[in-house]
Amino acid sequence: MKERGLIQIYTGDGKGKSTAVVGQAVRAAGHGFKVGFISFFKAPQLFGYGEFGPLQKLGIATFFFAKRHPHFYKEISHDEVREECLKGIEFTKELFSDGTWDMLVLDELIIAIRDGFLKEEEVLSLLEAKPQRLELILTGRGATEGIVRKADLVSEVKKVKHPYEQGIKSREGIEY
Repeated sequence: MKERGLIQIYTGDGKGKSTAVVGQAVRAAGHGFKVGFISFFKAPQLFGYGEFGPLQKLGIATFFFAKRHPHFYKEISHDEVREECLKGIEFTKELFSDGTWDMLVLDELIIAIRDGFLKEEEVLSLLEAKPQRLELILTGRGATEGIVRKADLVSEVKKVKHPYEQGIKSREGIEY
């Protein structure tokens, strides 16, 4: 097993950030790592995101917080989403404290900072609390300078061209 886990960030306006970290999680599980995939702003029971079933079959634990974003669900309040995001942060800290995890993915957590549901300082505090050997991966558009500075690896996925611009909607099995 590894001595030191890194903090990785996948950010940018391009498609493929979550897809990349699904691959990271699968790779780690294939090497016998205990992996948790904590997702924000995704509700597979509503939209049928195809990656979560296979992740679970591979022994990757999946958890969901703040499943709905007020941009798409007007009946959800900012305070409700903030509360859910804070629950996700506290849950992650609980996972830190049990010491059994090799990798945790916090998918779309950066969106919570970008959209004002979490403060940058709250996430930086979480990153500071990361156990030394844990690999921690965050995704989402709009990574802040402070989060980028704290990370060991930052990849920016840049949109050059996207089918949405041509009116092509999200496709099952491709985008979700």
